[in-house]
Amino acid sequence: MPILRYLENPLDDLPRRAAARGGDAPAVTTGRATLTFAALDREADRIARCVQRIASGPGAVVAAAASLDAVFPAVYYGTVRSGHLLALIDPSTGPAALHEVLTTAGAEIAFVPTALAELLVKLEDQLPRLRVIVVTDAVGEVTPGSALALSTALAGVADTPFRAEPPVDVDAVACIQFTPHALAAPGSTGTGLRAVRFSHRNLIASAAQTSIAQDLGAGSVTVNHLPLYHPAHLNAAVHAGAWQVLCEDPAPWAGIALAGRVGAGHYYGLASRLGRLAADRRFAPGHPDLPGPQLRAVLSGGTPLEPATARRLRDVLGAPVLQGYGLGELCTLSHHQVPGSRPDLGAVGVPLPGTECRVVTPAGRQPVAVWSTGELEIRGPQLTVGCGAGGWLSTGDVGYLDEDGGLYVVDRLGSVFTCDDVLIAPSLIERVIGEDPRVAECVVADWPDPARGALVWAGIVLRPGVPGRGPLGLLDTLDSIAEAANARLSPGERIRRLEALDTIPRTPAGTPARHRVRTRLHALSAAESTA
Repeated sequence: MPILRYLENPLDDLPRRAAARGGDAPAVTTGRATLTFAALDREADRIARCVQRIASGPGAVVAAAASLDAVFPAVYYGTVRSGHLLALIDPSTGPAALHEVLTTAGAEIAFVPTALAELLVKLEDQLPRLRVIVVTDAVGEVTPGSALALSTALAGVADTPFRAEPPVDVDAVACIQFTPHALAAPGSTGTGLRAVRFSHRNLIASAAQTSIAQDLGAGSVTVNHLPLYHPAHLNAAVHAGAWQVLCEDPAPWAGIALAGRVGAGHYYGLASRLGRLAADRRFAPGHPDLPGPQLRAVLSGGTPLEPATARRLRDVLGAPVLQGYGLGELCTLSHHQVPGSRPDLGAVGVPLPGTECRVVTPAGRQPVAVWSTGELEIRGPQLTVGCGAGGWLSTGDVGYLDEDGGLYVVDRLGSVFTCDDVLIAPSLIERVIGEDPRVAECVVADWPDPARGALVWAGIVLRPGVPGRGPLGLLDTLDSIAEAANARLSPGERIRRLEALDTIPRTPAGTPARHRVRTRLHALSAAESTA
């Protein structure tokens, strides 16, 4: 395991140090231009002076959309360099979430692209603290309503080096990020977003950890094909002096073809896009658009990538397809897979340098043995300010560790249940059922049972034409599906109740709305017991 060493410096020192090491080296490339590290550092200085000039005074909060463009890195580092607190906005956010984020953060300045600026202009009456809207992608003076073009905001601002006075405390909060969370959680907004605060030390440590884990260096070329510019990827690349090439085209083929054209060693993509790429008929060995042997790793983010998809991508691209594990409270990552890792179900790799992981009983918080299932707890320097007791973050996820410290994540704590004193992970059973070619979709939840705690209930949406004719044909099909799945499951995991559904209820994020399913099942169970 590499030893983690990170600087006792403010976050905004990252571009300054990168410029000192290799100012003429490319830092960020878009379809329009390339920004060198020296230019990035100069732009960060200009943004810092701009923020100081238009802020009402010390303590003003600046919001910025994490858009996948060359402006965001300068706004990110420049705002932090100015000594003001930065609040990040997802560029795809809607009006309700946008209002909640800016209200919760108390932002008075917002750096956003045109689409978000138009929403903010409409919300100005509801955001009394918001004083200035700066449009980062405006051409000339064409801006929505009362907003300013970035060029106007920067007019007359010198690009001489900027130093904050007084010097920044590395343990001070530098950035607020908003992460999905239960509505009842402390600090959550009305849209289910929780404000997570990161210090300079958290973010610098995360940059060092990620660059070590992903083997980034000054010669590295990376393609970022994610829908937003996550600070963890930005900071790790600038820390290492790596070149970041941004792909704004969401088409799966566009990102991997760009990686081939620029000779990328690292490709960052969403699991959903990688799944569509693997299914593309053009995706085959020898296609001229695919990257060559210089591609060293495909790093998958978002939802877990199916093992079969990961194997196909690996076999065609000739590079490992790696996943990790993280939460909003972790500056994104706590675990990563290493080259050579098998794409097993739920496998997310080993801890990042300087990170500890343990699995505990959900009730007593006592560590459990390897291969035993429990709740995951994480501790490390990248954890958000004011983390749990002893520095351990209770993740709310369920998993287990193998003998080598590799982590396997199986479900969310609120989804699991107990049958015969064994924790049952619905998502694992759903994956087994979903491999049956007769099943289009499925959801698993607990059916209360006084003797065993709970039994496995499964709701299944069958593919068109599968059930056969009449009720008996449907029952025979369901029995056959349950029998096939149960042959691969442990006694407690085996399906005891099965129901054919027309659709699976889902959350706005697209995941099964298990809470709604469980509420219905528990009501039906109570009615049965009193009948």
